[in-house]
Amino acid sequence: MTSMFLSLLLFFIPPQEQTTDDLSLTYEGETIATVSKTDFTIPLLDETFVDQHRLKAFMDELNHKLAQPPVNATINKDGNIVQGKPGFKVDQAQLSETFYNYFYGHRSVKTTVPTRPVYPKVDAELLADIRTKQIGDYQTYFKKSKRARTNNISLATEAINNHVVFPQETFSFNQVVGKRSKEKGYMRAPVIVKGELSEDIGGGICQVSSTLYNAVDDAGLQIVERYSHSREVPYVPEGRDATVSWYGPDFTFKNKYNQPILIRAKSVNGKMIVQLYSSDRLRRS
Repeated sequence: MTSMFLSLLLFFIPPQEQTTDDLSLTYEGETIATVSKTDFTIPLLDETFVDQHRLKAFMDELNHKLAQPPVNATINKDGNIVQGKPGFKVDQAQLSETFYNYFYGHRSVKTTVPTRPVYPKVDAELLADIRTKQIGDYQTYFKKSKRARTNNISLATEAINNHVVFPQETFSFNQVVGKRSKEKGYMRAPVIVKGELSEDIGGGICQVSSTLYNAVDDAGLQIVERYSHSREVPYVPEGRDATVSWYGPDFTFKNKYNQPILIRAKSVNGKMIVQLYSSDRLRRS
């Protein structure tokens, strides 16, 4: 009971003259939200307390609306490093302090939403370091005349290209590539379902996951999850494929080395290529 009382006491608003003024939150000169004290208070025992859950939910929603994720550095088609860009998110600690000042009756009724920077996980310096040593590679071939399948292979290849897997991190093909949908540009193409050929959105991307699997295996990375198709596929030797499906199997591997691993992937002129790189200081951890 004592700890609960102290917890409540921390968020207690002393009784004082209330103001009917609303609090306006602005960002880049525009008002994006207007709130009142009654939106975030709980009357209890003739006193007033802050509804912490409602306040946290509001700040999370505000962050979802405004936040910009950072952009990782990449290597372009010419082999040059493209600098990353920092993003930002709502500074919830500072915004919470602003709210409490408002709740306590201070008449500051307009404030700019505070933000703080979020820096890229992969910067140009890191890329320059881990592009120096090739540790694995594999290539497969496809008929570029099959437009839908070629399109799907290209989209999935772009999704894994320049991805960096940090030490002890597990890579998930489904998570990195994401759901294959028409909205993302994927087309209907042949797939293997229970040993039979069919058509579905994203058909062909198993060639990308299979090419990646063989490059990963060549690099000596730890295979965590990998499944073969229910029938032989033409682009890799028997038993060397890795089937994937958004609602089904995934291909995952873990980086057991002491340095990050860089995935370089491209599909061009009927050829699918995956190369893995890291630092000269690479060793198994």
